[in-house]
Amino acid sequence: MNKLIFRKLSVDIFTFFLLFSLALTSIVWVIQGVNLLDIITEKGHAIKVYFFYTFLTIPKIFSKLLIFTYFLTLFVILIRYDENNEILVFWTNGIKKISFINYIGRLSLLFVLIQLILNLAVVPYTQNLAQQYLKNSSLDFFPKLIEEKRFSNIMRNFTIFVDESDEDGNLKGVYIKEQISKNENKIIIAKEGKLIQDENGFSFKLTDGKIVNIDNKGNFNLGFKETTYELSKVKSKTRKYNKLGETNSFFLLSCLEEFFDERKNNKLRCGKSDSYLIKDIYEETYKRVINPIYIIILSLISSLLILKTKINYSQSYVKFLLFTLGFVIILLSELSYKFIFFSYYIEILFITLPILFILIFYLFILFKTKFNLRFLWN
Repeated sequence: MNKLIFRKLSVDIFTFFLLFSLALTSIVWVIQGVNLLDIITEKGHAIKVYFFYTFLTIPKIFSKLLIFTYFLTLFVILIRYDENNEILVFWTNGIKKISFINYIGRLSLLFVLIQLILNLAVVPYTQNLAQQYLKNSSLDFFPKLIEEKRFSNIMRNFTIFVDESDEDGNLKGVYIKEQISKNENKIIIAKEGKLIQDENGFSFKLTDGKIVNIDNKGNFNLGFKETTYELSKVKSKTRKYNKLGETNSFFLLSCLEEFFDERKNNKLRCGKSDSYLIKDIYEETYKRVINPIYIIILSLISSLLILKTKINYSQSYVKFLLFTLGFVIILLSELSYKFIFFSYYIEILFITLPILFILIFYLFILFKTKFNLRFLWN
C-alpha cells in the first residue's frame, strides 16, 4: 500500500514538473528566438539554419530553469496535498514524516543527476553543435541584406553601398570597403555589378571602376573594365571561436587538474585552438558540478511544508517564508561562484556550503519530527 501511495506522489511530481518545465522553457525559447533573429536579418543565414540553431538552445534553457521548476513543483504539490488533506493518507497508513521527507530527498537525487548530465554533457555538446552548424552554414540570405542607398555592414570588416539593385542581383553605383588590416583598407568603386552565386559561395562581378588600396605609405589606384570580387575570403559576422559554455567538460576538468594550484590565475590559459583562462575554467567547472547540489537543499525546504503549525493564521506566513527562503537559495546557487576567488577559507566555505545547508536543514527536520534513528533509512 505504501509503495502505491509513494508512486502516486512521484507521478504527480513528475507530471507537474514536465508540464511546467515545458511551458516555461517554451516561453523563454520563444523570447530568445526573437532575440536571435539577427542570424537572418544581419548575418544572412537561411531560415532552416535559424530554426535548427534555436532548437539546439532548448537543453541550455531547460537546464537553467530546472532548479527553479523543481522547487516550485515540490512547493505546489505539497501545498495541494496539504490543502486537499491528501497528506493524511500517508499518516493514516503509518508513514512517518521523516520517512516522507527521506523519500522526497531520494527523489531529488534523481533531479541532481539529471542536472549534472545536462551541465556536464548535453548542454556543452548541443551548444557546440549549434555554433559549428552556424559557422559552417552558407549565407543564403546575403542578397536580401544589400539595401539601396544604404551602407550595409553585412560581413566583418566589410561595408557595401549601392545606388540601385534588383531581384536578379544586378547592381548600379557600387561602393565596397574592406578593412584588410588595422592600417590597410581596400576601396572598390564600380559603375555596375552583379551578385552571382556558385559552389564556392557569393561573389561580385564588377565593371567600369577602380580599386584603391590605402595604407600608412599612401594609396594606390588601379582601374579596371571588369573584375571579380570573391566574398569567400571575407569573414562573416558569425563567431568562429567556441565560448567556454560550449566546451567539453573533460577538457575543462583536465585543464583544472593540470593547473589546479594556479586555478585563480587570471593570466594563465589552457587550450590550443581555443584557449581559456584557468580562472574562467575553474568558475565554469564550479557552476557545472556544485550548483546541482542545491536541488537537495530546495527539496528539504519544500518538505518543511508538511510540518504544520498549530496556529492556523501562521500557516500562510510560513509558506511565504519558505518560498522566500527557497528563492534566496536559488539566487545563492547562481551567485556563489563569485566567492570562490576570495581567500582559501572562503573558497572552501562556498564549495562545501551546499553540504552544510543539507546537514543544517536535515538536522532541523529531525529535531522537529522527534525522530527515531530507525526511521532515517525508511
